[in-house]
Amino acid sequence: MKKVLFILFNLLTVTAMAQTKGRFEVHDLGSFKLHVYYTNDALGDTSYIIEGKDALVTMEQPLFKDNVAEFDVYLSRLGKPVEKRVTDYHVGGTGSHDVTMAEGMAEFAKGEVYGGMMKGFAQAFGDALTEMPTGKVSEVAFGTIQTWAGVTFEFRHGAASDFPGASILIGGKAYYTHWTPAKAHVSHLQISSPAAVDAEIAEAESSLASGAELFVGGHGGAARRDAVEFKIAYLKKVKELLAANRTAQDFVDAMKKVYPGLPGEAGLEDLGKALYK
Repeated sequence: MKKVLFILFNLLTVTAMAQTKGRFEVHDLGSFKLHVYYTNDALGDTSYIIEGKDALVTMEQPLFKDNVAEFDVYLSRLGKPVEKRVTDYHVGGTGSHDVTMAEGMAEFAKGEVYGGMMKGFAQAFGDALTEMPTGKVSEVAFGTIQTWAGVTFEFRHGAASDFPGASILIGGKAYYTHWTPAKAHVSHLQISSPAAVDAEIAEAESSLASGAELFVGGHGGAARRDAVEFKIAYLKKVKELLAANRTAQDFVDAMKKVYPGLPGEAGLEDLGKALYK
């Protein structure tokens, strides 16, 4: 957990900047629609609205005031009541509304790691952040399936190296976890140790086995199965190169050679430091 704390506080080096407004995209998954809100905020967060026939569920509502306002306007225009608001990995602008979290996450959010991170964000971003939630919190047990807005939400354990949040299979078709898989180098904020490599491989393989067709996360938006397959192969190559190279720089050089021009190359130095510390 101390390693997680170290990685999280690296987020606080992000410089506050004038925000570009977010954007929405909609995925029609048959029995429900998934609205993806790319906040374009300084933390790269993504929020979601699950639209059933008669009601809505929100997930990971935004943290910055401008995004909260934009999200809430869009939400109201859908013209349906919000049945449930889910806070999984990211506490956001849910105001006085009641929220639902995976078991254990509510207490974790008050603790040294997450609570300390949020205090750091408040210092870094000041008045740009929305007020912290005041609504009642209820918890959902792992291994259970809830039905909200006529859509099923299966709560599974997330990656063992991450926060105690949930990977959630939505309507059997969309798989939510903390980080969206991408055809890019992984961030040291996600992979902070060799053990995290194994944990993320296991989680990615589990997500593929779920039968989902769309894969979404609190960072990164929406991706398809090919992105998950790439992530698994990529992380297995990371393990291979970790075993074959004795220094962080040798590892970085080897990764660049295997994946020339892959997006995110600028972050390889930090990844190497995290894996070899």
